[in-house]
This record gives sequence, C-alpha cells and structure tokens, in this order.
Amino acid sequence: MKSKRKRFARPIEKLHFKKNTFRRKGKKAFQAWMFLLPSLIGIGVFLFVPFGETIRRSFTNPLGTKFLGMKNYQSIFSNNAFRLAVANTVRFILVCIPLLLVTSLIFALLIRKILPKGEKLQTTCLLPMAIPVASISLLWKALFTQNGILNNLLSFWGVPEISFLDSSAAFGVLVGTYLWRNIGYDMILWLAGLDAIPASMYEAAEVDGANSWQIFWKITLPNLPSTMGLITILSILNTFKVYREAYLVAGNYPDDSIYLLQHLFNNWFSSLDLGRLSAAAVVVALALLLVILPFLKMLREGSE
Repeated sequence: MKSKRKRFARPIEKLHFKKNTFRRKGKKAFQAWMFLLPSLIGIGVFLFVPFGETIRRSFTNPLGTKFLGMKNYQSIFSNNAFRLAVANTVRFILVCIPLLLVTSLIFALLIRKILPKGEKLQTTCLLPMAIPVASISLLWKALFTQNGILNNLLSFWGVPEISFLDSSAAFGVLVGTYLWRNIGYDMILWLAGLDAIPASMYEAAEVDGANSWQIFWKITLPNLPSTMGLITILSILNTFKVYREAYLVAGNYPDDSIYLLQHLFNNWFSSLDLGRLSAAAVVVALALLLVILPFLKMLREGSE
C-alpha cells in the first residue's frame, strides 16, 4: 500500500509544481503587461488613433463629412506637384543612403584601426546633430547665397557666380547637409557593430595569413547584417528630417530639384486640403513600410 501511495504521490507533486510554476509565470507576465500598459495606451492614443483618422479622411472631403471614395487618391496621382515631390524624395534617398552607409563604414573602420579606444572622437562626431537647425540654416545662407562666402571665393579665382540655392545645385547642398549631420551618428552605430565581432575571429584569420581585404569581406561584413539593417532604417527615416533645413533656407517653394514631399504636405496643410494630404500620407506610409520590411527582416535574422 505504501509503495502505491508513493507512486501516486509523485505525479500529484509534479502537478502541483507545474501549477505553481504556471501561476508564477502568469503573475510575472501580468506585472510586465501592467508596466507596459501606460506606454501602450500612449502609443494607441497618439499614434494609431490619429493614423486611423488619417485613413478615414483620405476617403472624405476636407471637412471629413462626405465620403468621396477613391477621388483623393486619384487626385494625388494625377497631381504634378505630388509626382515631382515623390521623384525628388526617391532620388534623394537613393543618392544619400548608399553614400552615407559606405562613407560612415569607411570612417568607422579607420577609427577602429587608428584609435581603438577613441571615445572622445566618437563624442565629437555627434556634434553636427547637436547644432540647432536654425543655426545651420544661417550658416548655409552665409555660405551658399549668391553673395555668400563660397561665391566670393569662386569669384576670386575667376569662376562665375553660382546660385546654389536657386538652381539644381541646391540638391547637392541638401545631400551634403544630410551627410554632414548623419555621418557621425551612423559611424558610432557601425563601431558598436564592429565591437560585437569576437576578436578571436580576427586573430584566427591573421594566423591563417589572411590580408586586410580578405578579413573585411570574409569576417567583418558577414557579421554586420543586423547593424546594417538598423542603420539603413534609421537613415531612411532621417531623410525626412532634412526638410527643416530646406524649408528654413529656401522657404515653401524652393527650386524644383529640392521640392520634397514634406514641402508638398506643408503647402496642402496650409491650404487645408486635408483630403489629399491624408491620402498622400497613407500612400507614403505604405511605401515606407514596404521599403523598410526587408531591412527589419535583416535586423531580426542578424540578431538571432
């Protein structure tokens, strides 16, 4: 009888243990969700609710009182200003992102080789992001206007004046501004990714006689996919922030080469054309999501 009781007692003890474990896990999960609840409410109220209202207004008149179907979407795709802004924004992203990724990675590799513990230099690289946009705009005006510093230097060498902010050259100025502000930040992210690569892999490669080029292609680059995905996503999102400099330097209606989606959105908002503004916002959000999804996958796979 005692042996039978012991035999039945063990499964009962295991069952109680599993129940207690499940309760503890459930309690911890409940506490975690309670801590997250204020943030989730904030995200819902300030992000998802406004975006839901934007989607609704994309199918209505500017007052949001009359359903128009797909008329707002048809209107934006047939609008010349929208097509120009989309073309310029896509061109800006396609030019800036590869330049920024390659340049910041080169600088990161150089700093890692020359200054293995360059913490002070890394801090200095973030200074362009700390400078107020208004100050940068004043500096850019002093440099690139028709009577600015750069044109005075060019005239000294006999080069005719160039209207940097009122011609196609404005696109180059905007690209340079974006690179200058973001290259230090991206470089620090690359350095964080480089630091995560085990030093033993480099030591083994050197023992096997691999040169610097082989080490970069066979060890460094294959170990940076998650870092590359993160930097690409952040860099794409940061391209939409360059509007501040373009707006303060060139105003609502700059040269056609730097007329971006943000200019268009600002002008439609000023004229209270909320129907088309909402439709354009939905289209841009979906396009951004489709562009960013592959890099999110790269980020997730690299972290596994």
